[in-house]
Amino acid sequence: MSKYKCIIFDCDGVLIDSESIAIRVLVDMANYLGANMHFKKSLIDLKGKSLNSCMTLISKRIGKPLPVNFESDYRINTFEAFREQIQPIKGIKDVIGSLEIPFCVASSGPENKIRLNLEITGLLPFFEDNIFSCYALQKWKPEPDIFLWAAETMGFKPNECLVVEDSIYGVRAAKSGGFDVFGYTEHDYNNELEQEATKTFNSMDKLLGML
Repeated sequence: MSKYKCIIFDCDGVLIDSESIAIRVLVDMANYLGANMHFKKSLIDLKGKSLNSCMTLISKRIGKPLPVNFESDYRINTFEAFREQIQPIKGIKDVIGSLEIPFCVASSGPENKIRLNLEITGLLPFFEDNIFSCYALQKWKPEPDIFLWAAETMGFKPNECLVVEDSIYGVRAAKSGGFDVFGYTEHDYNNELEQEATKTFNSMDKLLGML
């Protein structure tokens, strides 16, 4: 029997394969403004960061404030790209369909984005009432607030929950909140997670056996 009573999943890169899509849109928009960013390097540099952090980085690269409509245009462009390209992480439907303990999703993205992507990939019915967004708190990873809020709302203490994350910022957020955290390493481009996560795994079909 698992020692965990609840699982808190990150969304992007854990439930849905969205991060590369979002970063490509961001890089294209940044380069239109003269940022001269490279997609492959940006996958490493921007992975797991809040949009505000990414926008600050782009602003510094171009040496001036971003256009006032940059964020709204980014949301429009990414939502369109998600509808055309997004897929669930391979094996995740089998994992969540087999879980016998409560679970939820806690993400840095706004709730409408989380819901859209879960709906497109057929995962929304699993999480309908258990969606937690950093935007509701205005606190972002690596701060632990999103995980603490999710655990409390689900009715569990941090030491009773497992967080599943794919970014170093998410892993650090979970650890600082007192959670065990399993790092999903399929896209861990810098090999950062193994040193900090409680355990790591590189394929979703391994997760159930680790619980």
